[in-house]
Parts: sequence; structure tokens; C-alpha cells
Amino acid sequence: MTTQFCELRESKLTYCLAINVNKGIVFASDSRTNAGVDYVATYSKMTTFVFPGDRSLVLLTSGSLATSQAVINSIKTDLNNPEAEFDLCKGKYLHEIAKYIGQISQREQKQHAEAMERSRTSAESTFILGGQIAGQPCEIFLIYPQGNYIAASPETPYIQIGENKYGKPILDRMIAANTTLEDAARCAIVSLDSTIRSNISVGPPIELAIYTNNHIEAPYRTSLNTNSVMYKSVQKHWNEGLKRAFNKLPRFEWEKSATK
Repeated sequence: MTTQFCELRESKLTYCLAINVNKGIVFASDSRTNAGVDYVATYSKMTTFVFPGDRSLVLLTSGSLATSQAVINSIKTDLNNPEAEFDLCKGKYLHEIAKYIGQISQREQKQHAEAMERSRTSAESTFILGGQIAGQPCEIFLIYPQGNYIAASPETPYIQIGENKYGKPILDRMIAANTTLEDAARCAIVSLDSTIRSNISVGPPIELAIYTNNHIEAPYRTSLNTNSVMYKSVQKHWNEGLKRAFNKLPRFEWEKSATK
């Protein structure tokens, strides 16, 4: 079996984001995983952990699929082990859970470090953790492969992982703390679609989850493929709107004189 099929990687071959606004959080991710140009598969990169009335959490993953799945499996194992030292339900604050996930990720990477080095393959994974614990504010965290983490700031209330450059402009221009959840979700779809159009390694379906502040329950969740009415409508209106805006840009001086 070749290294290509031993380890599916998407460190820059995926795109996930979370947007934290006053009314809640929007999560979005693509579903394409690459292990070379001749092997493309579809995997969900979004996992939800919901304990109604207590906490609602969403985890997005980018990087080594094997490491990402191992981390999620360890989280689930700890939840089912009454003797576990820590689990998702024992953290009083979301940053404690971010630290816990970072520690699991580091442990899984170290376990296979020697073999991965021999095959010159990365075992690194990056995560976005977001959600709310009852009595605490909504928060989103970026968890690095090294195990450390940061929280999104009020000035830049979104986090991206993976292939982020194509989908960043609309977030910078449109997203603020007072953006509505629905507008944030539309921005997320456009951000994903812009990335899909510019990078063939990122692809549908787009997974979307919308969590409403202080509703400690499962977020609204949907999947948009290329045939989805909502996805096609967003694409159409965004493309047409860009063309209309472009055609209204100011003319150069020589263009003005040529039309007289």
C-alpha cells in the first residue's frame, strides 16, 4: 500500500470557518479530502457534541484525516469512560476544552511521529472549536497542531483553517459583531463557494451549522451540494451582483472623453 493511501491529507486541501456574532455562531466546511490528484474522497469535517441544557459544541477539522479521526475517537471514548480524568462535560470553560483537544492531538501525532517522518508525511491537524457552555458566552477557538490555541477577537470575529485566502475578502468586508446570523451564514456560503471556484482541492458538499446564542441545544445543520436550490441561488445572485458592481466602477479619464 502506498503512502498516498495510508494517509489522506488536507492541510491546505480543505476549508473550514466559524463566525461568532452577537446572536450566535455559524460553522461551515467543505467535504473534500485529497491524497494526491488521482485520489479524491468525501469526508465530513464537522462533528457536533450536544448535551441539551448544559453545552453545545462543534468541532471542525483540517489536516491529517487520520489524526483528526483519532482525536474525535478519543473524545468519544473519554465521554463513555466514567473514570476518564477529563472529558467534554468536565470543562467549566470552553478554553479548557480547547486545551484538552490540543493535548489529544499532540498525543496522537507523537504516537506516529517516527513512522510519519520516515514516509515524509505530516500527521498535523488543526481544529476550530466553537459553541457555548451554559452560563458562558459563545466562543470560537483555533487549536494549532502544536496543541496551543487562540480565541477569536471581537474585532475579527471569525476563524478559518485550511485554504483560507480565497474566502477571506468577503469576511473582512461584511462580518462584524452585529451581523445577523442569517447574513453570516450567507457570507460563509459565499466564502466557501469562492474557495471552491479557485481551488479544485476544495469541494462540495458544503456543511453548514447555525447555533443560536443561549439555546443550549443542537445547532441547525444542513448540507448543500451543487444541485441545492439555496446553493445555486446564492451563486447566481452573487455572480450577477459582482458583475453589476464591476460595471458601475468609475471610468478612466480617457474613457470619459471617448464617450463625448
